[in-house]
Amino acid sequence: MSLQVPPKTRLEAIRLSALECTQCSLADGRNQVVFGGGDPSAGLMLIGEAPGAAEDLQGEPFVGRSGELLWQLLADVGIAREMIYITNIVKCRPPENRDPKRVEIAACATWLDRQLQLIQPRVVCTLGNFATRRIRGDQTGIMSLRGRQEKMMLSGYPTTLYPLLHPAAALRSTRNLKFMREDIARLPQILSDPHSG
Repeated sequence: MSLQVPPKTRLEAIRLSALECTQCSLADGRNQVVFGGGDPSAGLMLIGEAPGAAEDLQGEPFVGRSGELLWQLLADVGIAREMIYITNIVKCRPPENRDPKRVEIAACATWLDRQLQLIQPRVVCTLGNFATRRIRGDQTGIMSLRGRQEKMMLSGYPTTLYPLLHPAAALRSTRNLKFMREDIARLPQILSDPHSG
């Protein structure tokens, strides 16, 4: 009889493999792979776009200005960083923080899919257009989807998708900041719903 390997151990094994990834040209310019972090048994998973300069240096997602805003907005509604698993659709920083290319998103797809399969969060919040389009599999824009719950099957299990604006967009616009604050304010209620997921 074999013992079941805990998700945290399996996730760490995947992370170690990802650190050696050279499947696209982003590997050439990175300081390090930013795999993701947080509680692997979290009911809430946040998925962003790609690491920025601060993330590339520290090896953790959302540690720059966008991250500071995100964590503050979540803390304001009682959601601590320790209660979340957070990652990006692309694990290496694109040069000059440009948008990730389709080939780069495709090259990283396996890593994100494995994270989703192991963590199986009840609620997934995508941050911005790129993450939302990757998870939904279509080109619908974030402004028409933000703040709306959607039940879906994701990597073979049921979850609730709840798209949010990217915090970088909220830093550039007081209107977007207002939208993001309003949408995050609904998260505790969504997480407490026994039918989420």
